[in-house]
Amino acid sequence: MTDAVRSDWTIDEVQALFELPLLDLIRRAGQVHQEFHDTEVVQVNQLLSIKTGACPEDCGYCSQSVHNDTGVKPEPLMVVDEVVRTAKRAKAKGVTRFCMGAAWRDVKDNAQFDRVLDMVRQVNDLGLEVCATLGMLTADQARRLDEAGLYAYNHNLDTSPEYYDSVITTRTYQERLDTIDNLRTTNITVCCGGIIGMGESVADRISFLQRLATLDPHPESVPINVLSRVPGTPLQDADDVEIHETVRMIAAARMLMPTSVVRIAAGRHLMSFADQALCFLAGANSIFSSERNMMLTATTPCADHASDRAMLATMGLRPRVLASSDR
Repeated sequence: MTDAVRSDWTIDEVQALFELPLLDLIRRAGQVHQEFHDTEVVQVNQLLSIKTGACPEDCGYCSQSVHNDTGVKPEPLMVVDEVVRTAKRAKAKGVTRFCMGAAWRDVKDNAQFDRVLDMVRQVNDLGLEVCATLGMLTADQARRLDEAGLYAYNHNLDTSPEYYDSVITTRTYQERLDTIDNLRTTNITVCCGGIIGMGESVADRISFLQRLATLDPHPESVPINVLSRVPGTPLQDADDVEIHETVRMIAAARMLMPTSVVRIAAGRHLMSFADQALCFLAGANSIFSSERNMMLTATTPCADHASDRAMLATMGLRPRVLASSDR
């Protein structure tokens, strides 16, 4: 059992944990999960791309980067009413966190940001946890999002500090950390994880986990993404990620960050029923679901609401229901 939530993990400690025999690691992670969470409850999230494509960043995995010829057609920022209608449908399907993503490098103080703030207010009024991922933020922009009712902000570290420049050159690792620091000046919770399968080594995965686990406080949400290989990106020919690799990442994250929600994110559409059951046993307690088999509109595949409801019911799991005090 875990005696305390720690933010002082050394790289040697993380390595020793990460290299445990897989079933031993899963058993230990399951005990930690039971200690800190209701193991029968899974939060269901939906992610909507509110502004798609033409992003100036050069992230090697991304279908929306202007540097990658992926066939994704740029779409302007959505109108507020359309976003709210989508959020209402999501809520009716059991979604409790609605995430809005915009393909921007950073947020500009302009009419588009004002529109996003209006989206946040109206989705929050529906009784959902509202999340956004818009790129880099200043402290003042974080404050304005907080005032509008934003519950969470996603800003991933993606990978280890050592491997980061092999994937992205248009934004530094420190800039990612700076945005997290700016969020911590507000009441907004932090959603921060990364992607495996981008050619990183086991040492990189250990370093990535250690960097996450030494954030103080830990991210309230930790998404573990498996690379969705997109033709036209530099990582289109990356090697497959075996399910035992994903399960190991989830179990280690659960051990290192006991109170965090650990999300099975991109790549779940490739997992079998048994694969996902292993992830839940290892400590995952959140999933992304969708209404159109896509996590981000026309960019990243995702399981649909109906199949996810059936899966959770078969496993004896139930979707999380929000109380008013949860928002």
